[in-house]
Amino acid sequence: MNTPNSAARRALGACAALMVGALALTACGGNASAETDGKGGKNGSGSAKTSTAKIVISAKDGSTSASINATGVKVSEGKLTDVKMTVSGSGAAVPGAIAADGSSWQPEAQLERGTKYRISATAKDANGRTAAANSIFTTVSSSNSFIGTYTPDNGSTVGVGMPVSFTFDKAISKQKAVQSHISVTSSSGQQVVGHWFGAQRLDFRPEQYWKAGSKVTMKIDLDGVEGANGVFGVQKKTVTFTIGRSQVSTVDVNTQTMTVVRDGKTLKSVPISAGSPEHTTYNGQMVISEKFTQTRMNGSTVGYGGEYDIPDVPHAMRLTTSGTFVHGNYWYNRGNPPFGRQGTSHGCVGMADVQGAQGDTTAKWFFDNSLVGDVVTVKNSPDKTVAPDNGLNGWNMSWSAWTAGSTA
Repeated sequence: MNTPNSAARRALGACAALMVGALALTACGGNASAETDGKGGKNGSGSAKTSTAKIVISAKDGSTSASINATGVKVSEGKLTDVKMTVSGSGAAVPGAIAADGSSWQPEAQLERGTKYRISATAKDANGRTAAANSIFTTVSSSNSFIGTYTPDNGSTVGVGMPVSFTFDKAISKQKAVQSHISVTSSSGQQVVGHWFGAQRLDFRPEQYWKAGSKVTMKIDLDGVEGANGVFGVQKKTVTFTIGRSQVSTVDVNTQTMTVVRDGKTLKSVPISAGSPEHTTYNGQMVISEKFTQTRMNGSTVGYGGEYDIPDVPHAMRLTTSGTFVHGNYWYNRGNPPFGRQGTSHGCVGMADVQGAQGDTTAKWFFDNSLVGDVVTVKNSPDKTVAPDNGLNGWNMSWSAWTAGSTA
């Protein structure tokens, strides 16, 4: 039998249960960056004090195209006390460091593309009150980003003919935007202009060869730049390289000789064997783009079928993408050497050498005295002039034609 007092007690108990539930919901729904006064209590006015520290995580929570370079944490009106970054799912920690003044945090290395991460950060203001912030985000994917493979490398020393050359892994339709975010300058003061070869290659050079001894600086600021619809750059770095001494070697097919000139003075004139009448050598200015002490040369890779396959060509230096090299030759007829007399190659420029790339040979001397970026000019060949984009050979284009291919 219910009495008025027992009914009232049940009603009061029900109200208490509702209040507890309401308090639990309030505790779960609070702002992660809003905290109490750090003492677990309230001030004299009866309201909790909030930390004045304001944490900003560069990658917004829920974003799906975050930068792999610029992601980090900053705080104003306080100092960071702890930042944890992990790969979502695996929980693998991403190393990073808080700045000495406590104002920022950065990961130690570039993030991976198309990867989901989590950042949790805490900071304190001048009064010791804590603030917190979190973000779960995904970096820009490979399918929605582009990168440029470039040459020369940072810190390298190259010849006076070496252009800066980018090859992008996606077709670039917004070429003006991309070119405007790459700058190339020289301590020599030479004007440097870019030229597009199609949709995926961008080269930079001055009107004349680089000045010997100059320093060249390339600033790449492509992070977040839209190169095509929905495709964004991810690179942000500065690259510097040095121009060495000036060396230009001239191959005269009429005399089958190569004259090597350094800083305006002739070092040596050496006998060579250029292309045969059936397989002539390109004319024009060609830049050494690679050097190999020994390399395999297989005719089938350059359209000559099974005419040759030499596994250990010594002292080989690439002049064109299509397969023109200046290199050593050890397989020539010892009884009738062609060097200085006639062209017998499949379009390369050959010099006397020995198998194994050892010994004091003409080819070894030239190899040892050459840099990537040195120029080899061929003249008096019955062949055409090499195409400017066949290798790093844009010097075969007039300055007016070169600048016409710029979008800057």
